[in-house]
Amino acid sequence: MTTTFDLILKGGTVVNHDGTALRDVGVRDGRIAAIGDLRQASAGETIECRGLHILPGVVDSQVHFREPGLEHKEDLETGSRAAVLGGVTAVFEMPNTNPLTTSEEALADKVARATNRMHCDFAFWVGGTRENAKDVAELERLPGAAGIKVFMGSSTGNLLVEDDEGVRSILKNTRRRAAFHSEDEFRMRERLGERIEGDPSSHPVWRDEIAALQCTERLVRIAQETRARIHVLHISTAEEIDFLEHHKDVASCEATPHHLTLSSEDYATLGTLIQMNPPVRDARHRDGVWRGISQGIVDVLGSDHAPHTLAEKAKPYPASPSGITGVQTLVPIMLDHVNAGKLTLERFVDLSSHGPQRLFGMARKGRIAAGYDADFTIVDMKRHETITNEQAGSKAGWTPYDGREVKGWPVGTIIRGKQVMWEGEIVSPGKGQPVVFSEALPV
Repeated sequence: MTTTFDLILKGGTVVNHDGTALRDVGVRDGRIAAIGDLRQASAGETIECRGLHILPGVVDSQVHFREPGLEHKEDLETGSRAAVLGGVTAVFEMPNTNPLTTSEEALADKVARATNRMHCDFAFWVGGTRENAKDVAELERLPGAAGIKVFMGSSTGNLLVEDDEGVRSILKNTRRRAAFHSEDEFRMRERLGERIEGDPSSHPVWRDEIAALQCTERLVRIAQETRARIHVLHISTAEEIDFLEHHKDVASCEATPHHLTLSSEDYATLGTLIQMNPPVRDARHRDGVWRGISQGIVDVLGSDHAPHTLAEKAKPYPASPSGITGVQTLVPIMLDHVNAGKLTLERFVDLSSHGPQRLFGMARKGRIAAGYDADFTIVDMKRHETITNEQAGSKAGWTPYDGREVKGWPVGTIIRGKQVMWEGEIVSPGKGQPVVFSEALPV
């Protein structure tokens, strides 16, 4: 009897835990049902993937989609549109919205806004504060919660917890891995005078590498004291990579495409478009973060997609806001690095799919394996394209990589067995659902 599937991805090069090989993938009821030679099987739909690579769905575990409260910059629909246009199948969105995502009610509101409206699947980080520290063990297990996020350095929004005691009060109550923006607020306050009016290249002088390292050292010490698991976001310094190499028992970390691609030299041409926290720094630090990639110290990639309008970005530094777009360009920028020999395609998959699954305990996501959600990022590794502002799905409408030529391009996004994007076009309406986590399974 002929085996039947809802969907077969035919003739592609599958990259998963077995390695890289030509395989077919069969999908049934939104889940992966078979991997191998399916030439004798039939399906309601077949997608020809010859010449393409089939990757596990890429997960971007750090995005800011600005809803509610800042929808003139971005919203959940437009941010997720940019995500799937870039091959991203799930995102974890940050809590510095207005109102802040610091309560059960605020989280439930975001989940309701996102369900069947976002184009990709989603989870939301809950902001950790002094006020809700006693409640974080319950908040981090709510439906749709990615975990607890803490800002130890000031950035967009009002979620600052800069002191050791405030951080300790949160970490002693967490059970899941908590995420941190790690810059020392005390040092940055002392160094405000280092900012030069109209000169965004002074941004990394003000928010220097010592501010980043000091804060990460403090954070690891508190995590050891409280026996907590921590995740250090957007690593930007060589010294933090060296330090975290020796503290993998408690600390995981994230790298961003912009800290791997740009350097302080780019302020001359891009100015405030690459102003963000922590800053893009000189090439020595970029090389240090690449060492973290090559040596396995970095666990995941995140875009830190944090859009502002071009009018806001055009304000003279330091009145200009920090943050850049990135969810749509994460995959092509990193595939270009793969083609340039900076990392293997398997390492990219580890950073963008297996890593998030391993660190955050996503149920049924992050792997091409039977029983897992049929989430795929389908890419053409030989394709040359130019990234442009006109391609942007984001409401912000710009990218710091405008005009950059890359080799390697996302051609298809499939989520739970449904084609969402193909060849740069959204081909189905938003049907996003909350990511389920093994440490917070529904009753």
